Amino acid sequence: MVGSAIFRALTKRGYSNLITRSSKNLDLRNQDAVRQFFQDENPEYVFLAAAKVGGINANNTYRAEFLYDNLMIEANIINSSYLNNVKKLLFLGSSCIYPKMAPQPLTENSLLTGLLEETNEPYAIAKIAGIKLCEAYRAQYGCNYISAMPTNLYGAGDNYDLNTSHVLPALIRKFHAAKENNEPEVVIWGSGRPMREFLHADDAADACVFLMNNYDGEQFVNVGTGQDITIADLAYLIKEIVGYNGKMRYDSSKPDGTPRKLMDVSKLNNLGWKHSINLKDGIKSAYADFEENFLLR
Repeated sequence: MVGSAIFRALTKRGYSNLITRSSKNLDLRNQDAVRQFFQDENPEYVFLAAAKVGGINANNTYRAEFLYDNLMIEANIINSSYLNNVKKLLFLGSSCIYPKMAPQPLTENSLLTGLLEETNEPYAIAKIAGIKLCEAYRAQYGCNYISAMPTNLYGAGDNYDLNTSHVLPALIRKFHAAKENNEPEVVIWGSGRPMREFLHADDAADACVFLMNNYDGEQFVNVGTGQDITIADLAYLIKEIVGYNGKMRYDSSKPDGTPRKLMDVSKLNNLGWKHSINLKDGIKSAYADFEENFLLR
């Protein structure tokens, strides 16, 4: 989802000499394969958006894979970028790097000040390692490697598998299925009280291109909207957009995850970038993409 959005953002701005690979064609966990790719293609700039991602259930179930796969991907790409003299690299992390009970909104200085959320700790540790790799290669070798920490992302090409998806695409699929099957209710994980921030993937991609062109600092940068919503209100909004008329029921036996994850995006805003897609319009476009591309597979 994010890689495709970055590709669209670059193409829209007139960049044409773009090098991409799908996971089917290049296993980024394979050190030799990654080294060969960099030697063959010799890229000048790298957007490191590849990662193994998922929601609470996937993170909690596949803990070893989320840690191992993400460590290998980032280590191979960052090291190969150094060995092949890449001019600049942008590493994409995640808002889950922050301590579970960090003060809100989350500032960049909150990193490593407390315990992580247990359900996604392996993924968070891998992403923190990626940040530290960029900092270390910058300090030791003078590499211009920067990091961006996006909030929860959604948009075209999202993952709608209920076993591995994040909350927003999962709710789109649940409400659509309930509407089509005339089901009387939709069950939502948790209490509905946790608050989350959501950023459209096209906005995230726009921010990545902006940072690649305008930021060279050592400290990572939060990327988000600076606005959050309860899961209950999100569910109601998606219910309305999908056109489902049944009831919603909350399953409190399922985990809520972190109580709140609101990003302080003042650093990015002060650099000159701000999001442009509001949540309602973004969900409408995501639902249209779901109907057009996911359901017709």
